Amino acid sequence: MSIKILHQGLMTTIQDLGRYGSQKFGVIVGGAMDSYSLRLGNLLVGNMENEGALEITLYGTTLQFEKETLIAITGGDFLPTINGIPAPLWSPIVVMKDSILKFNTAIKGSRAYVAIAGGIDIPEVMGSKSTYLRASIGGFKGRALQKGDVLPLLHSNNLENENPITYNNNADNWSINYNELINFSKHQEIRVIKGTEFDRFDLESQHKLWMEIFTVSIQSDRMGYRLEGTSLSLSEKFELLSEGVTFGTIQIPPSGQPIILMADRQTTGGYPKIGQVISADLPTLAQLQPTATIQFKEVTLEEAEHAFIQNERKINLIKKAINYKQKN
Repeated sequence: MSIKILHQGLMTTIQDLGRYGSQKFGVIVGGAMDSYSLRLGNLLVGNMENEGALEITLYGTTLQFEKETLIAITGGDFLPTINGIPAPLWSPIVVMKDSILKFNTAIKGSRAYVAIAGGIDIPEVMGSKSTYLRASIGGFKGRALQKGDVLPLLHSNNLENENPITYNNNADNWSINYNELINFSKHQEIRVIKGTEFDRFDLESQHKLWMEIFTVSIQSDRMGYRLEGTSLSLSEKFELLSEGVTFGTIQIPPSGQPIILMADRQTTGGYPKIGQVISADLPTLAQLQPTATIQFKEVTLEEAEHAFIQNERKINLIKKAINYKQKN
């Protein structure tokens, strides 16, 4: 079983939930930008939540399936079609032998995910299938997919054991509700807790962080989102040793324009950290297209923890609903 890449799109890579335990060696975590979409896609096809899947960015790739295959398409809406027929999102789909799945330009969100029952048959590197582009490790040959690539698939019994829909059968279509987990609007209110250097910024900059609207730059990528807007400045200059950073850390470089570190962020950073995007809002942040706008909202650590727990409960409920649907 395999999938052939007929067109690579802007950038398509294999990602799972990341490569943990190696940051002390300078190896980044990486993984899916939108972890909720990846996890839910895997649940829809009966995989473990951490299985590797395809992450498609902004405009799409084209895939051909060698054999009948169970897949799920989640994340942003790229108007996908199978043999020219619109394909459902957030649903298990049986793709027939030799069928062609095509993704167009994203009309909602910036990343789509294709989860495949059984998963992609590639080796794990340091415990993960995620593609680390700058180090050329993981994924498929350590790089983005290219035209002509053939991805081997692992065998799965889920096609026989479950009750998926087919792309041309609308009799029993069903999908999961992701709306309480991910928001695809082009303007987002993103929740943030104060960073370790927040108090070192002047009072005007502290106020601007919460009141001003920032625009996602076209120079943004998997490593970081560069924001355009009002300049933020320190009350006085000081030397900062490099410290650990994480997904969602908001740094302020000398230009004063914020940078939000994303999935492929470096392991340490030396710019002042004015804030930290809460974990519950990272998938929504990851789905913002260039030129989308952000307004930050201050929350407490307790509120951030509550939002994270609530979202995990929602995912658990969706998991139970999928299991029930596929058994009945």
